[in-house]
Amino acid sequence: MSFPDPRPLRILVIRYRFIGDTVLAIPFLRNLRRAFPNAKIDVLAEPVSGDTLALCPYKDELLYYAPRLRGEKRRQAKIPTSLLGVAGFLRDRNYDRCYILRRSFSSAILPLLAGIPHRVGFATEGRGWLLQRSTPYADKHEVECFLDILRADGIPVADTHNENWSDPIADQRVDATLPAGQRLRVFVCAKSIVLSKDWAPDRFARLIAWLVNDRGCEVHLCDSPGYASYYEEIRAALPAPLARDWIDWSRQLSIRELGSLFRRMDLAIGIDTGLLHIAASFHVPVVALFGPLEPWRWHPWDTAHTILRPDDLTGPRPLLRLSLDEVQTAVDRHLTALNSRR
Repeated sequence: MSFPDPRPLRILVIRYRFIGDTVLAIPFLRNLRRAFPNAKIDVLAEPVSGDTLALCPYKDELLYYAPRLRGEKRRQAKIPTSLLGVAGFLRDRNYDRCYILRRSFSSAILPLLAGIPHRVGFATEGRGWLLQRSTPYADKHEVECFLDILRADGIPVADTHNENWSDPIADQRVDATLPAGQRLRVFVCAKSIVLSKDWAPDRFARLIAWLVNDRGCEVHLCDSPGYASYYEEIRAALPAPLARDWIDWSRQLSIRELGSLFRRMDLAIGIDTGLLHIAASFHVPVVALFGPLEPWRWHPWDTAHTILRPDDLTGPRPLLRLSLDEVQTAVDRHLTALNSRR
């Protein structure tokens, strides 16, 4: 006589690297949880980018894997950093299924080495033979590509909307710090790790001065402390003293606390980075300056947004072809709409 296994289904989702991609996995996780309400669903993620899912109720545990990182970020990972080491770690956890939201060959070989019997992911880099079920990486938005992985496994996709959560304790801290008043709050993200995505410090300086002095907005920043010198370069390029200083939260809020700031923002402006995807997940309208990456795949999901992109993408800094006037015009449309709803 055989007896059913009382152990709940154990599912691993692989989505390490990149803040934006990790945030865009939230609709996938919600639909996965709906299909398996009693399963244990863990996410293999990197420190920092994985922190964007810290408050997500659709997962059980975040497993921090840091194969590329060094120093303190690498020490945050509680599991081995080598491929064979992490495969052994995962094998001991006895997962039944694995959904791979990455496209690399190594991310598909990992669950095979970990002995996970049911593996589903993209048929990219010749790795289809490593998977039980696979789907093409189609020409569509990244959210829909992730959801295609569920569809390939016969799991229905009930909805595609965006959402995110904030920490009540951090909410109180942010609310206590925000200036009182009725000014529109604008988040500005000016720096990327990829130089070809960057605009120019002097143009951001003039944009910020215009927002504060001409449009009466509150400007907020919260970026990696490693970019402090870049924002100081922007400050040094300000064409005139600001009527009110910008508010820099970079050393006050961690990435997992950033939602407490975004839930209070009226608009987000910046280059194509993961921070704009976090803003969009809180349904903050976005003006996004796009360089080499395709807006149809990476635009802010499920929020009002304007994409600005130069026609000519040649050269190392294509975004420099976007003028300040073009950006101000797009921002003004959003400010006008926001003011009309007040």
